[in-house]
Amino acid sequence: MRLLIKNGYVIDPTEGINTGKSLFIEDGRVVGLMSHSDDAPEGADVIDATGLIVAPGFIDMHVHLREPGHEYKETIASGAAAAAAGGFTSVCAMPNTQPVNDNAAVTRFVIEQAERAAQANVFPVGAITKNSEGNELAEMGEMKDAGIVAVSDDGRSVPTAGMMRRAMEYAPGFDLPVIDHC
Repeated sequence: MRLLIKNGYVIDPTEGINTGKSLFIEDGRVVGLMSHSDDAPEGADVIDATGLIVAPGFIDMHVHLREPGHEYKETIASGAAAAAAGGFTSVCAMPNTQPVNDNAAVTRFVIEQAERAAQANVFPVGAITKNSEGNELAEMGEMKDAGIVAVSDDGRSVPTAGMMRRAMEYAPGFDLPVIDHC
């Protein structure tokens, strides 16, 4: 598929782009920027983006998808669909679910539900401590192998400096950032 997004204002901080251009996409990948006066490549569908900003998808680093356990509030599918509708291509799902995402089984469940939804990318964040209770570190290595991208006890702050210190010493061994929600 060939697509030309014509007459948009393209912003891409990673590439240092902040200008009025047309964006040429082929088979789902950006292949070039074009002047607004350039003709559309042969066989390309054209979308008029006059007055619109064209940018890479946004990432929300802190979402509460509530599944498993509180699906009446939101499911992974409904949260991922809302994210995609708002221009977010990726979200990081906090572990404040029931059960808490403090083990590989819950992490795998979140990933499987996100894959079924096929909307925004959902990156699970595992709990720092078991059940987010602050008493014992969660199995970060197992959760990392299952797919978490970071650890956090989200709105339940780690209660002691000693426990947080252990988490901050342990997590880098798995290349996991610690996200603190003070």
